[in-house]
Amino acid sequence: MAEVTAAMVKQLRELTGAGMMDCKRALVECDGDIEKAKDWLRAKGMARAADKAGRSANEGVVEAYVHGGGVSGQKLGVLVEVNCESDFVAKTDDFRQLAKELALQVAGRSPLYVRREDVPPVVVERERSVFVAQVVDKPANIQDKIVEGKLDAYFGEICLLEQPYVRDEKGKKKVNQLISEAVAKLGENITIARFARFQVGESATVTGDRSASQEDGDAAPSAS
Repeated sequence: MAEVTAAMVKQLRELTGAGMMDCKRALVECDGDIEKAKDWLRAKGMARAADKAGRSANEGVVEAYVHGGGVSGQKLGVLVEVNCESDFVAKTDDFRQLAKELALQVAGRSPLYVRREDVPPVVVERERSVFVAQVVDKPANIQDKIVEGKLDAYFGEICLLEQPYVRDEKGKKKVNQLISEAVAKLGENITIARFARFQVGESATVTGDRSASQEDGDAAPSAS
């Protein structure tokens, strides 16, 4: 199988506008062939979703999820704002179901940020330094690749869009793929603006306010 490099992923992303992780998966599935990967993304509806990504999404819903916690007595609540382009789509059953699924995702997987671009640079560099220290005994020619893989895994834990979808038992579908499928079906740009997660006895997680994210950056968990 051909090696999929960061440069290849970047090139495919520029050609299609699809998400970074979607482009990487397409290249892996297509053995590094850019043209086949483009077709793969179109077949999955991801390239069509990317065509709509620049369109304004000022409508939508704020979905709430509250869970009692059963025997443990723990209680948690989630609010998530999901945006689309029109009030018509915002009122459809499909869009509202998507919002419910996203609220459930936040409740179950406890993300800290919506996307990797939201993670403060100081947090990313701190994690990178930890991973670099972990691979000092590895061959020099593969150290960077291992570090990037560890960073991808870290983002997959803390970033909502890159987390495995909670209802996918195989763990292969990511949240951004779930949204891409909804975009392809509903024909509008769909974005997650922000979310808040509250659990009794724990500090709240609120994301969407960039200034707050920068201030709270040092509180992000380590994935060592």
